Formats: sequence, structure tokens, C-alpha cells
Amino acid sequence: MSESVPASWKPVLDPVLASAQARQLGGWLRAEEDAGKTVYPPRGSRLKALELTPLDEVKVVILGQDPYHGPGQAMGLSFSVPEGVKVPPSLRNIYKELEADLGIEAPAHGDLSHWARQGVLLLNNTLTVEAGQAGSHAGRGWDAVTDACVAAVAAREEASVFILWGSHAQAKAKRIAGLRHGPHHVIESPHPSPLSAHRGFFGSKPFSRANAFLASNGRGAIDWSV
Repeated sequence: MSESVPASWKPVLDPVLASAQARQLGGWLRAEEDAGKTVYPPRGSRLKALELTPLDEVKVVILGQDPYHGPGQAMGLSFSVPEGVKVPPSLRNIYKELEADLGIEAPAHGDLSHWARQGVLLLNNTLTVEAGQAGSHAGRGWDAVTDACVAAVAAREEASVFILWGSHAQAKAKRIAGLRHGPHHVIESPHPSPLSAHRGFFGSKPFSRANAFLASNGRGAIDWSV
């Protein structure tokens, strides 16, 4: 694996990355790139979520499925795109719900780094994708890495919120033993995709609900402005 693991996550991920499965994943990714395939996000950005949100600072986890597969979109944070890149439809719907929930107007950009730096772990289940091929790297071994990250947050005594949009994120969380016990709070709704947002994502108020729980547990609210 060519990515450098941030210090706070090393005790969690070093054993995982030493496994045969992780070595196989790393070899497969190198082979894909050596064969001329474009992989998003680029090397150095694949663990960006962990870099911006240290384990001991996690307050909220928002799980995505896999990175955006268009040029310049993926930046290592679920649902986020760099400034200057057109805001994708799912993120536009997230912004609509944010405005309806907290009155925060949608920004012109899609960079969610401000959330990440406050303790919002924007983690995709699969951390790479082939250009133009959604879901192309699913089942290649990233699950072991991201399961370990989610489990590490769930194992902490500090109260955290897990925001699970869509059946994929909800199924992943249910694999993590103990997630629904202890101090944590789980907020579930349909995915913000245009295909499902009107089935219950709109009106779910995840941002105010997360802040209310964090405040009641002495962890401080998230500034959800972008």
C-alpha cells in the first residue's frame, strides 16, 4: 500500500495493512495503474479522510460507497469534490437538506474539508475507483480497511454520531459489532441521490439531530456551514 497512514490511525490500520489481503490489494492497484488505467482519487489522497479527521477527534461518521469516478472529482472525502468542480447531484441534495434543516445556504463549491477538520469522518467504503466505472473496485479488499476504521470509532467511549444514508451504508454499519450499543447515536435515512432523496432523505434533519446529540453529550456542535 503506497499511502501513508496518519499517526492516530496507525494502531488501527497497521495490522490490517500487514495482512495478505491488503498486500494483494496494493499489488492489484499498482498493476491496474501500470496497465494504463486511471484510478481515482490519485495516490496521496486515498486516505485523506483519515488525515483530516484523527481518530481521537471523530464526532460524526458519514459513510459513502465509493469515490466519484469523473475527472477531478474524487478527493478522498465521501460526497466531497474540490473547489472549482461542479457540485454532484447527491451533494446538491445534501445542501438542500442542510438549508431546510439549519437555514445554511448552499455554497457554490463542494469541498467538505471544513466538516472533516471539525471531526466529521467522511469515509467511503471503497477508497478507489477506476475512471468512468462506478463500483469497479468494490470487493477488492478496501472493506477490511474501512471496517476497521468504523469499528475503531464504535469502540471509543466518546459519544459519536453515525449518519447512514442509504442501504449500503446501513448494511456496513450493521456488520460492526457493538455499533448500536454504548454511547453512540445512529441516524438512518434513504440516500441523497436524486433516485431516492424524496423517499425520506429530505426532511430527515440529520444535521440538527447530530448536533443535538453531540451537545447533550458534551462534545460540542458541528458548524455545518461549508
